[in-house]
Amino acid sequence: MTGAGFGSGATTGAALGAAPGAVPGAAPGSAPGAAPGAGDPPYASFVSACLANADLPVEERDLAAAIGARGWGPAVEVRNDTFAILRAGVDEPRGVAVVCGAGINCVGMTPDGRTARFPAIGRISGDWGGGGGLADEALWHAARAEDGRGGRTELMRAVPAHFGLPTMYAVIEALHLGRIPADRKHELTPVLFATAAAGDPVARSVVERQAEEVVSLAAVALGRLGLLDEETPVLLGGSVLAARHQQLDDRIRQLLADRAPKAVPRVVSAAPVLGAALLGLDRIAAPAESYARVREQYA
Repeated sequence: MTGAGFGSGATTGAALGAAPGAVPGAAPGSAPGAAPGAGDPPYASFVSACLANADLPVEERDLAAAIGARGWGPAVEVRNDTFAILRAGVDEPRGVAVVCGAGINCVGMTPDGRTARFPAIGRISGDWGGGGGLADEALWHAARAEDGRGGRTELMRAVPAHFGLPTMYAVIEALHLGRIPADRKHELTPVLFATAAAGDPVARSVVERQAEEVVSLAAVALGRLGLLDEETPVLLGGSVLAARHQQLDDRIRQLLADRAPKAVPRVVSAAPVLGAALLGLDRIAAPAESYARVREQYA
């Protein structure tokens, strides 16, 4: 094989490559049958990298140049890691993927090379939700419930209880003064879903909105690619969607049935590096047995 696949994401943070003759994804120099010195670059004739935070085409180009300078291979292509989730879940490069992990993103692609994508920078690019956004919503609703500006919600008790504190005021103070590190806020996403599953109307409304955002992204991407009238896979990935929260999962499927009746949703939990490797094989027109070997490697 002459391609190499590299994948990274918020859940793995890993980067893997392949030496010529190895299965993409094997650590350089460690592939079965690799000759002595196979760990020295170049590792492959083509490097396919799918990376978190490569949100804009200009960032993909800059990262491709940086990887190219390392000499891993003479040709390099960098894509956002959402493309890896999409490609890992389909038999051909055709479909739409929505990833909802720390943030939220959506891409679509077709075999003729057309793509649909969003900047996915956060609120400045019109995004809402993802694990970080959901945690912030839990804090916002809990704080307003306690001080009287918002409606009553069990989040007012569940959020402080998670941190072992008596009130939302104590949580706000601890976050503001750094006694609770800011990176612990993400722990509130499961708290939100548990509160929603217990029937809390406010928490359920947040989950409902997340479902609406997922479906809005998917439907727009399908429309841009002219796939609304064709049976098309819609892959759902990232920690929030892979957790298969029943309310979120059911509502996504209900809304998709209304907005994109021919969409076929399914959850993908494969490692992003699998999709990166498959995209590399697409580019070098690899034989069918190469695809089978890669999928077997990450089964």
